[in-house]
Amino acid sequence: MIQLCVASTLYGAATLAATVDAGLLGAPVRRVLVISNNAETPEAQPGPQAQPGFAELARRFDAVVSWNEIVHPFHPTDWRPRAADATLWERLLRQAWNLGDGPLELVLESIQAPPALALAGLFLDAPIRLYSDGLMTYGPSRRTLGDQIGTRLAQVLYLELIAGLRPLVAREYGPAGTAIPSAAFTSVLAEVSAATPPTDDLPSGCALIVGQYLSAAELISEDQERALYVDMVRRAVALGHRELVFKPHPTAPRHWQQHLAAAAAAEGARLSFVGTACLAEVLYERLRPAVVIGCFSTALLTASAFYGLPVAQVGTALLSERLTPFANSNRVPVALVDALVPSLAAGQAPRRVTTEAVGGIEGVSRLVATLAYCMQPTTCDDLRGIAVDELRTNPDRYRALIPRSRLGRLGLPGARLDLSLLLANHQVRRAARQALAAPNRMRRRLARALS
Repeated sequence: MIQLCVASTLYGAATLAATVDAGLLGAPVRRVLVISNNAETPEAQPGPQAQPGFAELARRFDAVVSWNEIVHPFHPTDWRPRAADATLWERLLRQAWNLGDGPLELVLESIQAPPALALAGLFLDAPIRLYSDGLMTYGPSRRTLGDQIGTRLAQVLYLELIAGLRPLVAREYGPAGTAIPSAAFTSVLAEVSAATPPTDDLPSGCALIVGQYLSAAELISEDQERALYVDMVRRAVALGHRELVFKPHPTAPRHWQQHLAAAAAAEGARLSFVGTACLAEVLYERLRPAVVIGCFSTALLTASAFYGLPVAQVGTALLSERLTPFANSNRVPVALVDALVPSLAAGQAPRRVTTEAVGGIEGVSRLVATLAYCMQPTTCDDLRGIAVDELRTNPDRYRALIPRSRLGRLGLPGARLDLSLLLANHQVRRAARQALAAPNRMRRRLARALS
């Protein structure tokens, strides 16, 4: 058995390395790491294999190959083979990657999109394991995979970012869920940290702000994202911090730095920038920040779960409002951070993540189940009962999370009365016409009964 393990980020490669170290992937004859550089312009932005620490992770694999080279000049997140060409492409990959003619197994991240979806469509006989791509793992699948792929899903490997919470991704196909031991993951991250160049110019005990690619992913505008980070800077200073560090996402525009630095200086603080590509977890280990601030980044949960650091969030209300369509796969991550991580905008103090505010892990599970049903009512139909009960029991919790129009379309408690839908029913229209045609005395009696 040969395993093809696919990673598009250094974080993903580290997660794969942890699963290997923990013995969760078995012992194949050969294990091949397939790297996909999913940056918007991969020719200009280095992929995971160019980042510090990658060589240490790659030692777990017998070979490292590039998906970008295979699909060039197409972008790896866009290209999928035609069904009629699948056999041809399989032969090409087996020859190019020296895979032979024997059985294969795929270990994929984010099965709902290329390149994982493309590879699953090329090797049609290969069983599939999924591994965590962060908080999105806890949400439902955002698209129907089809039985050709779904029935081959054997396992979901995930990091326990929220202890006790089970992932919902691909649950409709019944794969086994297996937690990756936290000790294995932090051990791998320590290797990456040791191989990363010094960061002596960055202050320890700082307030660390982690950036995301919100505007690049078209979740909000560039101006809104810049304003969000400026707000984080000001709120970090309001907490009493004078040494701030900003870790930008690799795709973030560089001209933002002058706006953020100016905002910090205006508040009497100094803002430093992480100039080299490295994992946020490397900074957690080296700088031991006093607080980690972000929007809804998975890095907030790793800071708390694996490093015991206080965390805080800014902007989840804005993102929850702006996400479209409602089934956007970022919705569950946003809702989880909003529910579990203290909000600086609401005046809450930074702390480690706790589930107490939402009724423990059972409350978190019910929150995710309710959102999952409202996002994907067809594949999550068995969760309707939980959603109905939650919306009746805790209506305030969902008021800002689920639009009343969405509740109305699904026939759930808390929906706004939509007269257009009501009057579309011919029986309702007939009853209304009869009431209007009734004598005045009967109409007055009907009005008193309805008042």
